[in-house]
Amino acid sequence: MAFKTRITEMLGIEHPIVQGGMMNVGYAELASAVSNAGGLGIITALTQPTPDKLREEIERTRAMTDKPFGVNMTIFPTVNSPDYKAYAQAIIDGGVKIVETAGTQAVREIWEMLKPHGVTILHKCTAVRHALSAEKAGCDIVSIDGFECAGHPGEDDIPGLILIPAAADKVKIPLLASGGFGDGRGLVAALSLGAEGINMGTRFCATQEAPIHANVKQAYIDNDERGSFLIFRNFKNTARVGRSAVSEEVVRRLSQPDAVFEDVRELVSGVAGKELLQTGDLTKGVFWAGMVQGLIHDVPTCQDLIDRIIHDAENIVRQRLDRFLA
Repeated sequence: MAFKTRITEMLGIEHPIVQGGMMNVGYAELASAVSNAGGLGIITALTQPTPDKLREEIERTRAMTDKPFGVNMTIFPTVNSPDYKAYAQAIIDGGVKIVETAGTQAVREIWEMLKPHGVTILHKCTAVRHALSAEKAGCDIVSIDGFECAGHPGEDDIPGLILIPAAADKVKIPLLASGGFGDGRGLVAALSLGAEGINMGTRFCATQEAPIHANVKQAYIDNDERGSFLIFRNFKNTARVGRSAVSEEVVRRLSQPDAVFEDVRELVSGVAGKELLQTGDLTKGVFWAGMVQGLIHDVPTCQDLIDRIIHDAENIVRQRLDRFLA
């Protein structure tokens, strides 16, 4: 039995499982492993220091898999913004046909660059209104990101059980369910709620091929469903990170009435987070982690993980659910 959806057809993949683009995690090793296992692997553009390095990473991924893979581009214009258009050109030059985007409306300029080259746009949203706006603007697939997710869950605090069907009721293009997914039960639930596939980030971090230190992977196992904190709520830029001594200190400092970002800058910097992932020293910074940590109990290969998800989902549909039909 296989799960065939508009997602599998549009992306040319065997299983409706997508690996989210993750900063300092989305390298060729992980993306190719996910794609080879029948899902869609994604490398992260801005993990690469320059557009030329992204070109090299695309070629490195292509040497590791002959299956479809994508590139993530997250766009948050700042004073020292990367040259997003140069990164987009690297994607075009590399012949990549699937791009996952996230961020502000400025992302639509990148869509205008990519679309004439036959690129399928998969855009991450945290609200139904944003999904409808993305659909209207021409994106092909929406990844609807529930409150359970790692990273930025938005400011509405709507969990997937409500957000996914609410989006499915209004959005006509295919939906990926994101946030809290890590096993076959989640895949069946997502399909039942109106999505046509799942997007997994944290779960793919706890795999053999994820290019991060074993100590971080063990932290995902050790943490349970309560093992994350929401930070930056004060600044309307909420982020979910894994529970650790450092993230507890971030929460403590930001709980002060007059807290400002400078109070935690050295604890949450991207440089510190990258060092943590590479060295496994959890005192160096914070790491992204979703509530799905409560469902992570091992560190399999991507092949074993995806095979298990599909096998378990098939059994749920064929055996468990069938028992309840009168």
